[in-house]
Amino acid sequence: MKYNNLGRSGLKVSELSLGSWITFGNNLDNSEVKECMRTAFDRGVNFFDNAEAYSRGESEVLMGEAIREFRREDLVIATKLYWGGNGPNDTGLSWKHLVEGIRNSLRRLKLQYVDVLYCHRPDENTPLEETVRAMDYIIRSGYAFYWGTSEWPAGLIEEAFRIAEQYNCIPPVTEQSQYNMFARARMETEYAPLFEMRGLGNTTWSPLASGILSGKYNDGIPVGSRLERNEWLQKELDDEKIAKVKQLATFAADLGCSLAQLSIAWCLKNPRVSTVITGASNVDQIIENLKAADIRDKLDDGVMKRIDKILAE
Repeated sequence: MKYNNLGRSGLKVSELSLGSWITFGNNLDNSEVKECMRTAFDRGVNFFDNAEAYSRGESEVLMGEAIREFRREDLVIATKLYWGGNGPNDTGLSWKHLVEGIRNSLRRLKLQYVDVLYCHRPDENTPLEETVRAMDYIIRSGYAFYWGTSEWPAGLIEEAFRIAEQYNCIPPVTEQSQYNMFARARMETEYAPLFEMRGLGNTTWSPLASGILSGKYNDGIPVGSRLERNEWLQKELDDEKIAKVKQLATFAADLGCSLAQLSIAWCLKNPRVSTVITGASNVDQIIENLKAADIRDKLDDGVMKRIDKILAE
C-alpha cells in the first residue's frame, strides 16, 4: 500500500481507503463492520471515512465499536457534518451546528478527536466567514486535526482560503468529491487551480459510479442491489453508459483484472488523488477492490488512451 500526504499537510493516508456510506448500519452489522475494517487495515488501509448523516448516526456508532480493537495512532478517521437531524439548528454549517455536531460525532465514535472533519456540502444560509472561523475553533480546540470540504464549488473553496488568511484561521487541506470515469470535470478541470496554487488534497468517492462501473447493472438492476434499494441513484444509469461499461469490461479482462479493479486503478493514476474511498458490503469485495493498487502499474499511456477512447465513443 502506498501512503500519500493529504494535500500540503504532513498527514499520511493510504491511497485506498474504506468508506461507510450505505453499508455500515444498512448492509453490515456490528461484527461485519469489525471484520471489514480489520480486513482493510491488515492490507494497509489506514483511512476510514464516515459522516453524521450515514444511517442517521448509526454508521459512526458501528465504526466507534470497531475502532476499539485498534491502536488509535494507526488510524486516520474522518467524518462529515451538515445533516445532523430535523431541528432548525441540526443541519448546515453554522457555528452552533458544527461544534455541537462534532461533539455528537465524537460521542458516537467514542473518540476524543477525528483526524479530518469535512463540511459535507456548502451552506448558502450561513456566512462563509462563520463556517471558516468555526472550523478553526474546532481544530484549535482539539476536536479535529485537519478540515476539508465536500462537493464545494472551486470558487467557494478559494474564498474559504482567503477568509482563513484574512482572519489568521487554519485553512482547509482537502476536498472530498466524486471522481470516476463518468464524473471527471470537477477533479480534472474545476479544481486544477486549487491543486496548483493551494496544494489542495482530494479524498475521492464513488470510484465505481454507484456500482455501475462494476458491471453489475449491465443486464438490468438486480433485486437487492444498491440501485434497487435507492431509486434516486437510478438516474445515474442509462443505455449509453452501459454500452461503455461493456466495452470496458472486455478491456479489463484483456488486462487480467475485473472491471471494478480497473475503475479504481484508473482513479489512482491521477496524481491529484490523495486517496480513493472504496465501499464494500462484504469482506470479499474489500479484498478484490484493494487489488486495484496492483493493477495501476499496468495502466500505461497506451492503456489510458484506450480507456479515454472508449469513454469518448
